Amino acid sequence: MAAPSPKLPDSSWAETLGWQPDARMLRQFDSLYQQVLQGNQQQNLTRITAPEEFWEKHLWDSLRSLWPYRERQDQVVIDIGSGAGFPGLPVALVQSQWVVVLLEATRKKAAFLNRCVQALGLTNVQVVCDRAEEVGHQNHHRAGYDLALARALAPVTVCAEYALPLLKVGGLALLYRGQWEVREEVELARAVRVLGGEITEVDAFNLPLSQAVRHCIGVTKIKPTLQVFPREDGIPTRYPLGLLEDG
Repeated sequence: MAAPSPKLPDSSWAETLGWQPDARMLRQFDSLYQQVLQGNQQQNLTRITAPEEFWEKHLWDSLRSLWPYRERQDQVVIDIGSGAGFPGLPVALVQSQWVVVLLEATRKKAAFLNRCVQALGLTNVQVVCDRAEEVGHQNHHRAGYDLALARALAPVTVCAEYALPLLKVGGLALLYRGQWEVREEVELARAVRVLGGEITEVDAFNLPLSQAVRHCIGVTKIKPTLQVFPREDGIPTRYPLGLLEDG
């Protein structure tokens, strides 16, 4: 028997996003939920499986951070370290005119994402099984994206090092965070200067049920990223850019 569908009162969508998913979109959300539950039986995709938590912390959170940019046309988007498919799959469902690439280094998770894409009938999604450090130096990916998304992936300066090389000049990285501290912002500002970007948005909001604090940090690419970035596998996490500049 299928698990209960992740739902909240219809008014919650309109009150928080100014948007109401139609019946077809709600069925798609439910199908994604069932796919994640099934996938969780084979591998550890997410600890968030209760229906309302899933709605709030996966579906709603994925869309809320992107929502100020939803009117952009014909965007090519990459979700870095997609994992169970968040935020990339909800974004692809709602923004069907966008092309969304789900980048996932773990082969089993990439296989799960491919099954989800097929089950949901998504024709605007491609799954790439590779590491961000490698993809960032591949000609068909480097400087090829309008939007780069990174959620629950790594420290924020590491996310920026993965994201900025993939963006076109003028492109935007959206870095999903929970709490946000002044120290993090200082380190990120240092890192993105090296990477050819600048922080252009710090969007703070609360989740609609738990009222937990979330932040979405917008980094705009203002000039080409030096070819040395991203650095080789493991180096960005061991030697974060923001800290290196202190020396």
